[in-house]
Amino acid sequence: MKTKTRNPKSEIRDGQTRLIVAASETDPDMLYATKFWAPDPFIFLQRNGKRTLVLSDLEIDRGRKQAKADEFFMFSQFEREVQGKSKKAPPYEKVLAHFLKKRGVRSAIVPANFPLRYAEELAANRIRVRATDGLFWPEREAKSEKEVEMMEQALRITEKGLKRAIEVLKESKPGSGKRLRWRGRTLTSEMLRAEIDSTILRAGGVPLGTIVAGGDQACDPHERGFGPLYADSLIILDVFPRDAKTGYFGDMTRTVLRGRASDAQRRLWDAVKAGQALALRRIKAGVDGMTIHKAIQELF
Repeated sequence: MKTKTRNPKSEIRDGQTRLIVAASETDPDMLYATKFWAPDPFIFLQRNGKRTLVLSDLEIDRGRKQAKADEFFMFSQFEREVQGKSKKAPPYEKVLAHFLKKRGVRSAIVPANFPLRYAEELAANRIRVRATDGLFWPEREAKSEKEVEMMEQALRITEKGLKRAIEVLKESKPGSGKRLRWRGRTLTSEMLRAEIDSTILRAGGVPLGTIVAGGDQACDPHERGFGPLYADSLIILDVFPRDAKTGYFGDMTRTVLRGRASDAQRRLWDAVKAGQALALRRIKAGVDGMTIHKAIQELF
């Protein structure tokens, strides 16, 4: 199968000044730009083809070793300049504005989620910011071969979590009132989720809100699930961990049942399978996903 790889000509080379202020652990644009993990916000500036990072004293040495940038500055350097003789440290946004003015920045493109308080402070200092209409890095839409490999690894981590869930359910047995029993105890959503999440951790992933919802709970979208699981009852398993090394996510959802499915449950399964088959027939490059979504809704 051919992999769609990034066209170097599609990358941003327009010379526009680009600014991000965010924590790369939670902001994909920052992580994409810097390839550097940090739990606290820092400053990224791209100007005239040069990438500059302003990092805390805590992160500066690691940043110089790991981050994808051309030059590095300590935040405390600019903070001291703004603070002067005052005993009180200045707000982050005032230090940001001071840094940009020293660099001669008059305007910059920022992500759509750029903090309002920062934008207000920059406007007060006559630095114009304009949010992007769409992706901040358009080239993220086409993945390189290396990125595809990292996505595949995230999915392998996800598969391991789901595999563990199926193993536990297979080992379980119906007990009183059809409650499933596993290793001498009533099997609950919480117990099964713990088995999934611990498996993901051992595989190098970070579990995030794993869903194990049985019976009527499965009808409530994104209900995480709680309490005993029952035989002959549908159970939603929705697993979407993050690869701790690369930051890419896996995401898989399965509907399973321990026991024997009723005719009504089988009809539900058949309906979903028909919807999936319709989607697979229509998916191709350039097709709007919403049109496929609506077609499946009409089928149902």
